[in-house]
Amino acid sequence: MLGVVVTETLYRVHPDLSEGRLAKLRAAVVNARALAEVAREIGLGEHILLGRGEETTGGREKASILSDTVEAVIGAIHLSGGFEVSAEVVHRLFDPLIEAASAMGAGLDWKTSLQELAAEHALGVPEYVIADTGPDHAKVFTAQVRVAGQLYGNGVGRSKKEAEQAAAETAYGDIAAAVTAEA
Repeated sequence: MLGVVVTETLYRVHPDLSEGRLAKLRAAVVNARALAEVAREIGLGEHILLGRGEETTGGREKASILSDTVEAVIGAIHLSGGFEVSAEVVHRLFDPLIEAASAMGAGLDWKTSLQELAAEHALGVPEYVIADTGPDHAKVFTAQVRVAGQLYGNGVGRSKKEAEQAAAETAYGDIAAAVTAEA
């Protein structure tokens, strides 16, 4: 339901964009991180019934639990109220994210943007160097990205993907500035 409404909205609002760009926008709005953020904004975590283990390990703030719960709530609304009602709820919750994603440009997906920038300037494929610290249940990942033999960025996150995105953002800025200075 969420994917259908977001896809239709993006196509209607941005009919001029390529299929690839629309897919990137959709991925920026329909993902676990974005769904968890919506759940946090509406205070959904306070209303989730959790087992003792999840309760003691901070389950009310876990992105996976929050995103799954948002999807379940949207599904329940769809089953009880139909397409129009569930679409209205999706619009209320996700239209601000769609608008924000549309304005992000390269920031929509820093890893892809960095790869495109590196290819455009024949710098080779970016390679990520990852390190992690902490116990399995609370790991912190640190990433740097190697482009044309040089290390850039210093991204930190609770997942490898999050750390890589943060490193790619910094690397993109540094490389874009260097390429512009050369031109």
